[in-house]
Order: sequence, then structure tokens, then C-alpha cells
Amino acid sequence: MSASPAPVRRAHPVGLRRFRTERAPRPERCELCAVTVPEADHRHLVDTEKRALVCACTACALLMEQPGAAAGRFRTVPSRYLTDPGHRIDESAWDALQIPVGVAFLFRNAALDRLVALYPSPAGATESELEPATWAAVLGRSPLAGLLEPDVEALLLRRTDGRFECHLVPIDVCYELVGRMRLLWQGFDGGAEARAALDAFFADVSRRARPVDEAVRP
Repeated sequence: MSASPAPVRRAHPVGLRRFRTERAPRPERCELCAVTVPEADHRHLVDTEKRALVCACTACALLMEQPGAAAGRFRTVPSRYLTDPGHRIDESAWDALQIPVGVAFLFRNAALDRLVALYPSPAGATESELEPATWAAVLGRSPLAGLLEPDVEALLLRRTDGRFECHLVPIDVCYELVGRMRLLWQGFDGGAEARAALDAFFADVSRRARPVDEAVRP
């Protein structure tokens, strides 16, 4: 006598309801005090222990600007954009940086006490070694290098069609660029959509940036 087939187990429809129902997105919150912050327009802090960006409300961002706040663990990302029209980077200087793509950002890591160069790639931010002598030779003659705040600001560089750009920017916008390029990147060179997004990004940076002499003027 053959055995009866095992009964078929049917999934209870209530258990799948959460996958069928579209849920509202979670609100963005300050990672220090948990207050809700605008998703597209809020401040960031750099967690120097974890080397990570942290979302912050305006009050917490202002608090972390005070000397000794949180024992220096969190640093508020500034909002300034600067450019140095008088400083030029040529092909030989760019080659000295040994960066294989046309965009990079450079910052000083205070905890490691060294200079870091990163560039966008399909895998995210790729790090490149940067010798202090190279930094000095390529960017040391610009006042932007002297104004750069460790951990929270970066020098954003771009080479395109024989032209070079260099801006001092908040470091969070650099990681925003990395995320955008990772999302849009196609093929070997990134593709047309990624290049258009890159052009739009640098057009916005150029619009925001003030000449460096205005920043250092008494």
C-alpha cells in the first residue's frame, strides 16, 4: 500500500502582507539626539573614531563646533566652498598624484596624521597613497591647502579636456559624489549618464565657490 502524499503547507496570507504593502520611508534623524531632520538638507558630523559621517540637526551641529565638545570625537562639517583662480595644475602635476581617473578628493586625516587621496569608482571610494612631498609639490603653493580643515574638508580636483579644477569643499559632498557615481556607473568609463551627473555636480560646486582671497581677507 503506497503512502499518502504529505499535506501541502500553505503560507498564511497575513504573514506575507508586510511584503505586499508599501511602507512609508523612515524619516531621517539626528544620530545624536534622534530628532527628525530634513532628508535632503541637514548638517553632518565626522565621527573621527569610526571615520564615518553622521547626520545631525542644526542644534547638535552647532554644539559640536564648540571646543572640547564630545572630547573632540565629532567634528561639524563646514559649509564653505572656496576656489583659487590663481593656482594652476598641469599634466605633470596630475601624473604625480598617480590617480587613474579624472576626479579625486584629498583630505588630511588627523587621527592617522596623514594625507589621504580618494577617487570615485564602480566599487565606491578607492584610496590612493599620497606622499607629503607630492602634496606640497602639487597643491602646496595654493592657500587652499593651508585653509583646509582636517577630516571635515577636502580639496576636490577634476581633469577634463586638458582643463583642471581645484576647489575646497565640505567632505560630505565628496562622499555624495562617490555614491552618485557608484549608482550611475556603467561600462569602463562610467557612461553618458554618469558623465552628465558629474558635469552637473561640478557646475554646482563652481556656482557655490568663492575666490580664496575673499575668505582670507581681514
